[in-house]
Amino acid sequence: MSLWLGIDIGTSSVKAALVRAQRQRTTLEAISVAELGDWGSVEECVRIAADGCCGGNLKSVEGVAVGLEGTRTAVHILTVPGDVEKQLGDVLTFELEAQLPFALMGNAVFDYRVLKVVPSSETEEGSVTAITAIARIDEVMQQIELVKGSLGIEPERIGAGPFTLASLVAHTPELAEDGPVGVIDLGGHSSDFILFEKGNVMFARTLTSGIAQESGGPHRIARDVKNTIAAFRSRGGQAPKIVYICGGGSYVSGVHVTLADDLDLPVELLPTPSIDFTNASPFENYELTRYSKALSLAVSLYGRTAGMNLRRGELRYSRGFDWVRERVPQLAGLTALFLVSFFFAGASQIFLLNRERAALEGALEKVAGEVLGEASRDPDKVRQALAAQQGGSDENPMPHADAFDVMVRLSEVVPSSMTHDVEELDVQKGHVTLHGIVDSIPDAQSIAQSLRSEPCFSDVRISRTSAVVGGDRQKYMMEFDLRCPEDQKQKKTAKKAEAPEEK
Repeated sequence: MSLWLGIDIGTSSVKAALVRAQRQRTTLEAISVAELGDWGSVEECVRIAADGCCGGNLKSVEGVAVGLEGTRTAVHILTVPGDVEKQLGDVLTFELEAQLPFALMGNAVFDYRVLKVVPSSETEEGSVTAITAIARIDEVMQQIELVKGSLGIEPERIGAGPFTLASLVAHTPELAEDGPVGVIDLGGHSSDFILFEKGNVMFARTLTSGIAQESGGPHRIARDVKNTIAAFRSRGGQAPKIVYICGGGSYVSGVHVTLADDLDLPVELLPTPSIDFTNASPFENYELTRYSKALSLAVSLYGRTAGMNLRRGELRYSRGFDWVRERVPQLAGLTALFLVSFFFAGASQIFLLNRERAALEGALEKVAGEVLGEASRDPDKVRQALAAQQGGSDENPMPHADAFDVMVRLSEVVPSSMTHDVEELDVQKGHVTLHGIVDSIPDAQSIAQSLRSEPCFSDVRISRTSAVVGGDRQKYMMEFDLRCPEDQKQKKTAKKAEAPEEK
C-alpha cells in the first residue's frame, strides 16, 4: 500500500492529486489546486497544492511525479530500419542529432515509444516507427529543482507535455477502444492534443492556442486540432471517431459544443476513470477532468505506463540513503516478523517430528513384544535381540544362479558352427526344463555333456527327442536341477544354527 503524488504545473495554476495503490485497487485520496494569482510564486503554489493533498504530511508519500509543459518539449516521429530494433535507443540518438539545432548528447534527454513495426517480409528490410519526446537537460533540471525546493522531495518522474495523459489509459477503457480516440487538455494559453488507438499513443502535439480569448479561444483550438489530425492522416492514420476534453478549460460553458461544430466530430468530457473516489471530497465530473494530468502523473508512478519519462541517462532517479533511513522502522518490523515466523515454523516442525518419533517408537515396542517376546522402544536393543535370535546367520536370500545364468552358460557351450534354437526355457523351484531344436541328436548330447561340467547344474539329462514335422532337424527336451554348492552350504549352516544345543 503506497501513496503517490502527481503535480501538474500550469501557466495559471498548480494542481495536485494523491492516489493510494493497493494491489489491484487504486484510490483517489485527495485533489488540490493553488492559483498563481493568489499565491504569486510557482514554488509556493506547488507547496500549497501538495499540502492540500497530503495534509502537510509529505513523508507519507512514496513518490512524486511532475510534468514538463509541452511548450518546453519537442515531439519527433522517426522511421528506422527494422534490423536495428534491438539497438533502437542508440539509433534514435543518432537520428535525432540530425534534426536538432544543438548536440543531443549532454544537452538534451529523450524517451520514446514504438508506434509500428513492419516485418521484413512486407518490405525489403522492414522498418520500425517510433515517437519521441525531447527536452533540454537544463529545462528538466529546472523542473526537478523547482519541486525539490518546494517540497524537499525530488520528483521520481518527469512527464513530457501531452504524454502525461497516457497513463489514464489503464484506468479509462474508452481510451483503449478500436479506432483513433483524441484527447485535448484545454489550458488557458496552450493546449495538448494526443491520439490513442487501442490504448497506444499514436500522435501528440502541443498547441499554442488556449481557451483564453487572447490565446485564440475555442475556434483557434479547433483549427489547430484539425491541422494536427491532417498531419496524422498524412502519415497513414485515420481521423478520430471521438474527441474527449479535459483540463482547466473543459468546464468553460459551451466549449464542447463549439469544438464539436468546428471539428465536425463528437466532443465529450473525458470519462471518469475506474478509480475509487470514496475517500476524496465530493466533486462533479467536470471538476475531475480539470485534474486529469495530475491524476495521470500520480498513477504513472506504479505499474506499466504508455507515457514518457524524461528522467533518463544522467538524470535517472535513484533513491538515496535518506529514503532507506526513513524506512528503517519498516525494514526492522519486517525482519522481526520474518524471525518470529521462522521461529514458529521451526517449533511446529520439531513438534511434528517428536510426535512422529513417539508414534514410531510405540509401534516398535508393540512389534518387538509380539516377535521377540520382550517389548522395547530402543532400536539398538531390538536390533541386537533380533540378531541373537537369528543365531548370527547372515544368509543371502538370493540364489547364486538363476534363469539368466542358465541362458548365459547355454550360449557359451553352443559352438558357433552349430545351429541351435531355444523354444522354451522354464525354471521352477530350482528345476530347469529346456526345449530346443538342433540339426542332430549328437548335437543335443554334446550340449548336455558340456552343461554337466557346471557346478550349479546337476543331473543333466535329455529326457525326450523327436523329429521336427516337415523338416530334417531334431527337437529335444533337457532337464536338470539348479543347485549351487554355495546355496547348499548356506542351508546347512542355517539348519545347524536352528538346531537345539545338546546338554
